[in-house]
Amino acid sequence: MASRAGVTKGAVSRALNSGTGVSPETRERIRQAAVDLGWSPSYAARALNGKPLGTIGLVVRRSPDVLDFDAFFASFLSGIESVLSGEEHATVIRFVPDARTEATTYERLFNDRFVDGFLITDPRVNDDRCEMLSRMGAPAVVVGAPSGYSDFPTITYDAEDAIRTLVQRFFDAGHRHVAHVQGDPYMLHALQRRRHWEKALRDLGVEPGPVEHGFYTIAGGAKATQRLLDLPERPTAIFYGSDLMAIGGYSALSDSGLAIPADVAVAGFDDIALASFTSPPLTTIRSRHRALGSSAARILLDMLKGQEAPASTVLTAELRVRESTE
Repeated sequence: MASRAGVTKGAVSRALNSGTGVSPETRERIRQAAVDLGWSPSYAARALNGKPLGTIGLVVRRSPDVLDFDAFFASFLSGIESVLSGEEHATVIRFVPDARTEATTYERLFNDRFVDGFLITDPRVNDDRCEMLSRMGAPAVVVGAPSGYSDFPTITYDAEDAIRTLVQRFFDAGHRHVAHVQGDPYMLHALQRRRHWEKALRDLGVEPGPVEHGFYTIAGGAKATQRLLDLPERPTAIFYGSDLMAIGGYSALSDSGLAIPADVAVAGFDDIALASFTSPPLTTIRSRHRALGSSAARILLDMLKGQEAPASTVLTAELRVRESTE
């Protein structure tokens, strides 16, 4: 590579490792020579030398049933890679079944120098991951947690206004018995959606309707909907905490001979690609998952470079009105 770029081996080493001690023109010649030769860094060698690896970790503890269909992670990972690939960084992803495996995976990835830092997703009630990573000295960004959740930077959606607008539309259409199908009752973002729904109804002088849990799956949404329909007074409108659960709800409503929205108005959350192709098309709250991933990755990379990160970053969700509520 040195001969290809017309420089010394020492210049190559300085350019590729510290980036100091060589001019911008020389760095560019060395970079181009590396591209021409198909060179890529040895992460094992960088780990042995105590240098940053250029990798970030993502440890996911979710049911395989959710991951099979969930549009969040595909878009979220796409956003992460859009940032990392431009800086020749990579993502190390591990899927784990339980809390014990999750904790040991975090420890092994960081202590054995497989990753430089983490993106923490799906923050939960009584979640001890932030405290654990802080003790380890691992840099991290928390995705989906409210401001002040931890000492780590957080990035999340503000869906309160969008949910309030949805509830107002239900109210204006005459609905006074509005139910909610919540996702995982232990995930903070599921609790936030429920609380925004409850507050919006109470601000209108309406007592929130019944709540069932669908655990973010199609089957879970169908079962939760059936439980709502079996109540002595069935709801006239249902707000689902995810589009997947709403799609399951479509099935249960159809099996019960109920029409959407004539008998029951339906709205979801996420705005997955399938939402506009259901029959009728699904009203939903759009979350920009790709933007969430790219923003989180950028914040973490800046932290790893020693730059100060914002304590909290908030992206705005928006309501997409379609025929399921009209």
